[in-house]
Amino acid sequence: MISLVPSWARHYDAFWDAVRKRNLWFIKLRYGAVIVLFLFLISARYILGIQFSEDQILALVSINVFILIYNVLFHIFRRKIKTIQEKFNPLHFSLLQMNLDICALYLLVYYTGTVESPLYMLFIFHMIIGSLILPGAVIYTIAALVIVGFSVLVFLEHSNSVIHYSLGGLLAYPIYSDLNYCIAFSIIFAFSIIVSVMLANKIAHQLYMIEQDLVESLDKINQLERDKERYIINIIHEIKTPLTAVQSYLDVVLDKITGPLNDKVEEKLRRAKTRSIEAFELINNILKISKLRLLNEVNKEKIIIEDIIQNVLNKLNVTIKRKNLNIKFRDERKEKKTLIADIFLIEISI
Repeated sequence: MISLVPSWARHYDAFWDAVRKRNLWFIKLRYGAVIVLFLFLISARYILGIQFSEDQILALVSINVFILIYNVLFHIFRRKIKTIQEKFNPLHFSLLQMNLDICALYLLVYYTGTVESPLYMLFIFHMIIGSLILPGAVIYTIAALVIVGFSVLVFLEHSNSVIHYSLGGLLAYPIYSDLNYCIAFSIIFAFSIIVSVMLANKIAHQLYMIEQDLVESLDKINQLERDKERYIINIIHEIKTPLTAVQSYLDVVLDKITGPLNDKVEEKLRRAKTRSIEAFELINNILKISKLRLLNEVNKEKIIIEDIIQNVLNKLNVTIKRKNLNIKFRDERKEKKTLIADIFLIEISI
């Protein structure tokens, strides 16, 4: 199996994801094309007054049904395609879609007049879409085959080597027999195909490269974030060492090993110990968050809101007393049976 993966595709997950999205987009567009073609046949005959022969109607309807059938099959089996370079992958799937569409379009253009057909513009449209998916070498090869095949068909009809199907009522006189027009048309058609492929493929290549660079930048950011979390964990461990020593000294003094303490001094020391415990809790919380972010894990814990509020009030107890405030915490759930939300009130009086 020929590998169609370009050499610049460095991050294959992002590359395959982009190809899969474009394949799905191609399939959705094809559903719209089937509907538009049916509307074209109806409006061309009953609104524009274009006359189709029985062979043309049968051929055009059959081609449209065929497009719908293989598009449904593509839609069903696209998820089963694996992203393995050596096997049938999304790029081969894109190439298969492109080839079937071009074959169907050749038949549509042929049965609607070839050089006189208004559907020949769809070749340019398909070349642009193919340039967004397929590698440059592949799409340029397809474009060359389209140009050669269409030009050969035009000149075969001009020489009456194959049957020419015209659209009755569309043109005042047939132009497929005018050699100068056929030559000029083929040249302009080839020029339009080549320029469309060149521009679309260049833009698509640039977009792919930007996407690859963004993936690399995101990987670097994630790596830097992990390095930062490791640095924080190491620093926190270093900070805990002096705090542990402070707590040990406070315990020695509070246990009155060094001698008796004044009541006010003892109260101050106990507050200092409480603050050191709070510092330990804060450091442990930071350490826990850093580990969770580093390991990319989420642990769920039950939180009791009453306890959090009460802890905050306890920490502010000194400030509350100094400012002569009277703060009471009241849980209204115990007084009212509310179904809307849990209600907590804090009453403050001076």
